[in-house]
Amino acid sequence: MEASTVDTRMARAGMQVYWLLRAGLVALTLLAGIDKFFNWTVNWPDYLAGWINDIVPGTAQDFMYFVGAVEIAAGLVVLVAPRIGGPLVAAWLAGITINLLTVSPPEYYDIALRDFGLFLAAVTFSRLAWAYHGRITAPSDERRPFRRATATPAVGGPQDRA
Repeated sequence: MEASTVDTRMARAGMQVYWLLRAGLVALTLLAGIDKFFNWTVNWPDYLAGWINDIVPGTAQDFMYFVGAVEIAAGLVVLVAPRIGGPLVAAWLAGITINLLTVSPPEYYDIALRDFGLFLAAVTFSRLAWAYHGRITAPSDERRPFRRATATPAVGGPQDRA
């Protein structure tokens, strides 16, 4: 297989993964954030570590309202500014993982493992956002006559050092 064909396929796959993770992280954070206000899926205050509850003002449910607002905001940032939103969601998920590891060991380790996986997805999305944000199509698609990119390429990000 010719190198340019492999490059084109890799660029397209990267762009598809970028859009899939972007849509998923927006939906995930918005839905989880909204649920913090209503406790539809679970009683969220049960997942708050005692040491965190001791240092935040108000009740555990009050803190969950704050958490919900942050998650909704993070989802909107991923939607409009993915180069910032990706690292923001990754940092938030790292904090959630630490919280879950300390709630009632080892009761929530399975959920902490899931959230660590989501953290890895957010880190991966961040790297792709630094490379692809600002593009409509993958970089190699620009050589195709009917699939030109209509946005300018991202410049000056961490991808230049990779």
